[in-house]
Amino acid sequence: MKVNYLFALFLVLVVAVVSCSKKNHPAKTGATSTTTITTVDGAVIKDTTVVKKAPAKAKAKEAVPKVITVSDASAQKTVDGRYYYDLQGHRYWRNNKDGKYYLFNKTMYADAAFKPEQN
Repeated sequence: MKVNYLFALFLVLVVAVVSCSKKNHPAKTGATSTTTITTVDGAVIKDTTVVKKAPAKAKAKEAVPKVITVSDASAQKTVDGRYYYDLQGHRYWRNNKDGKYYLFNKTMYADAAFKPEQN
């Protein structure tokens, strides 16, 4: 019985040591390797290889429209009475003068067209 436990413990230790020793170390960008070859007549030939990784391609950003036209029925209303619409993670606020929805920016705080309507 003790032999089975000792064997199991030994097996677990061997597996742990073997699995920890197999770590992957990728080559660095722009790494060079030099190979030296000696021919029969004594001449030495050096072969240098440069390995470069291709640059990662940036993901194209989607164009976000500055102005959209949305029905007021599909827009949401805040507590103070202003309408807004969320599209692709961006918030659009309704302009009370022309009825279009504009992408949020800080200048809307001072513009009277974006303030809540007074009843």
